Amino acid sequence: MEHSAQLSVAALSGRAPAPADAELRAARAVTTQAASREIAVAVIDSRESVAREARTHRHDHDDESRSGIGQPPPCCLHVGCTPIDEGQIAQEMQYHREADPRRARRAAAQALVVRELLRREAERLDIDAESECVDGETAEEAAIRILIEREMTVPVPGVEACRRYFEQNAQHLRHPDHLRLRHILLAAAPEDVATRLAARTRGEELIAALRTHPERFAEFAQRHSACPSREDGGELGWIVRGDTVPEFERQVFMLTPGLAGLTVETRYGHHVVNVDEIVHGTPLSFAEAESKIAAYLETQARQNAIQQHLCLLSERYGVRGLEHFDA
Repeated sequence: MEHSAQLSVAALSGRAPAPADAELRAARAVTTQAASREIAVAVIDSRESVAREARTHRHDHDDESRSGIGQPPPCCLHVGCTPIDEGQIAQEMQYHREADPRRARRAAAQALVVRELLRREAERLDIDAESECVDGETAEEAAIRILIEREMTVPVPGVEACRRYFEQNAQHLRHPDHLRLRHILLAAAPEDVATRLAARTRGEELIAALRTHPERFAEFAQRHSACPSREDGGELGWIVRGDTVPEFERQVFMLTPGLAGLTVETRYGHHVVNVDEIVHGTPLSFAEAESKIAAYLETQARQNAIQQHLCLLSERYGVRGLEHFDA
């Protein structure tokens, strides 16, 4: 196997702390090539979350860095004798939202390798999908779907397995915490250092003023905030983890009720934040958690099956060049 390490999964251990409620929501079987793009990349490196869709002005990228990079060097990526060129990688990158272009390029390369491995295996098995196309699939997409459905079937976890997982991880299985908050966004582009410094200074001035006149928060939001929530006095309403960008949540979920003493910095700029109310999540009962645990364990088993299958395909067909995409 020439570079199969790039196709391995960071296995999810049942002994590890259970994922948060949102992370327990597991995807079912891959049924189209478009879906396999998302699943395949997550499987190749399961340490990286699949990006969630954002609300309004919020974009949930995994990497909050906006540092730019130069033009990537020409690559020599092959599956067997089939080359994957920079043009294909550039086109595929549009489907992999990452703040760091290097990570998007790596994810695109990995997805193309997985797709080519699956295409070759479907061809080797002589899967005839001409009459099996659904929902506008091409014959190639249908063949890959059929291959995945055939090879990646895993048993549904039983009640005992779910209960065992629940007992081992009950302390981590909780309803999510909820925050009700208001904010004032002082916008600044990630790479604009001068504007970000000015935004922080302005935020500190607003915080000082609000300590004396907290009733003016809505007024200041309408005058200064770059977020559409300014029309509602900066109200974001109730949020849970996963609703906003990670760097915002890491900071606001550590706050106590009231006006934050410092600005909260994100890729969008600096935020003046007031936490109006906190509702801490209560423990889930087994009945509430069972379906989520079953989905999580099924996904764990599916990832292991995909890892093993991709390793076999990598050995069978050979993959060269993925080492050039290490971040």
